[in-house]
Amino acid sequence: MARDPDPGATAPSILTDQTTWRRARAERVAFLVDSAAYFAAALAAIRKARRSILLLGWSFDPRTRLQPGPHEVAGAADEIGNVLKSLAERRGDLDVRVLVWKSALPISASQHFFPHRSKAWFRGSPVRFRLDASVPYGACHHQKVLVIDDLVAFVGGADFAPDRWDTPAHLDEDPRRIMPGGARPPARHEVMMMLDGEAARTLGELARRRWLHSAGHAVAPPPEGLVHDPWPSWLPPDLERVDVGFARTLPAWRGGSEVIEIEKLHLASIRAARRSIYLENQYFTSPSIGEALAARLAEPDGPEVVLISTEHSPSYFDRLTMDRTRADLLRRLWAADLHDRFRAYFPRTPAERTIIVHSKVAIIDDRIVRIGSANLNNRSGGFDTECDAVIEARGPEEQAAVARFRARLLGHFVGEAPAEVEMMTARRGLAATVDTLARASRGRLSPLAPVPMGPLASLIADYHLGDPLDASDSWRPLLRRKRLEAEAARAAKAISSPEA
Repeated sequence: MARDPDPGATAPSILTDQTTWRRARAERVAFLVDSAAYFAAALAAIRKARRSILLLGWSFDPRTRLQPGPHEVAGAADEIGNVLKSLAERRGDLDVRVLVWKSALPISASQHFFPHRSKAWFRGSPVRFRLDASVPYGACHHQKVLVIDDLVAFVGGADFAPDRWDTPAHLDEDPRRIMPGGARPPARHEVMMMLDGEAARTLGELARRRWLHSAGHAVAPPPEGLVHDPWPSWLPPDLERVDVGFARTLPAWRGGSEVIEIEKLHLASIRAARRSIYLENQYFTSPSIGEALAARLAEPDGPEVVLISTEHSPSYFDRLTMDRTRADLLRRLWAADLHDRFRAYFPRTPAERTIIVHSKVAIIDDRIVRIGSANLNNRSGGFDTECDAVIEARGPEEQAAVARFRARLLGHFVGEAPAEVEMMTARRGLAATVDTLARASRGRLSPLAPVPMGPLASLIADYHLGDPLDASDSWRPLLRRKRLEAEAARAAKAISSPEA
């Protein structure tokens, strides 16, 4: 299956006013696979900050080490909290702001009451730390954005927390993967996008808007004319001089308008696929996205669809809600897969322990790459706040970079060189390549199996308990079920009739 001759040159763009908030130019873009890469790049960029550091997060623990060693070191200089405090104290013109979701008590308890305890950590320092509760009850702020001087920015699925750090090797026993107190968290897969130029300034504006919405006062942007370069000198870009689209989810709340760009972007991307849809995501429960994929799988010449997800969620609540509902959606896609083009896999470590897939990635053909915070569930489409970045490759060199990134992701799960994975995909197609890698991986890449559905699990799946569409049905599961049926039918119709 050779690459299409420059399909991006003729295909209509999916980046419209309906699917994106802004489109902006980035001179450089890098794809950071796993948090060891993200934390190292973030530390290098933060240390070069002169006027502004803005951080948005779902979770935040100031004890997170950015360059961990093999032993726990309390109060280490590379802890994110110490890094930010030290810079803010030494550079009087540097404005450092951290805005994190004010998590519900059960979630905070599972994180040793962080980020709430972070307020005490930063008390008396120049760092402005704020917990953000400006969402409907039960919703969360899920955007993960870091902006330095409006010159360099990061967006994706990773937070600064001690259990997030890992390398692409996903070793069973990595002495650097250690929690405060000495516990060893499981392996974890994350992906972030790093970018600069106008695209970084756009994410700076998004972060300042969030601060204004939460705190009620505006934050001035860094002065124009800053000429230094916070981009790490050792990090080569994967793409250069490309346009980046930014899509958001914002719930309708207290007079604010609902924004569902992310949901629309999902459907537009699925509709645009010619040969393949590659998805990495922690959750997979959205009936709208499921029905759109089912419609494409039913086409005789539709695209292959590959999903990489976690074997099971780390928390009991998510296993009960998200995992059971995912099983229902997978059954729907297996039933729709009349032409044997759907694959669903989960990765494991060399000793076959669970790797938590926390990344949120979509790659369509060799043309569209999307990285962000949004899960493939209902709440990411209208209940929580989210931010995704998307790039359309418009020429052979850009398409080759997208293909290399997909091969890098697949290869790292099984220890295979990206160049070999890329050649296999070009010859055999995506589904056959994943099957081949899985067979050779000795259990490191395994098919997702159906989960038994007892009466309680079926009830949770039928009504998507814990996974509302928006604030209007957050506590009304009967309404949610009716709405989900209508939304799923609408999504399937839009795939077959784009003008619908």
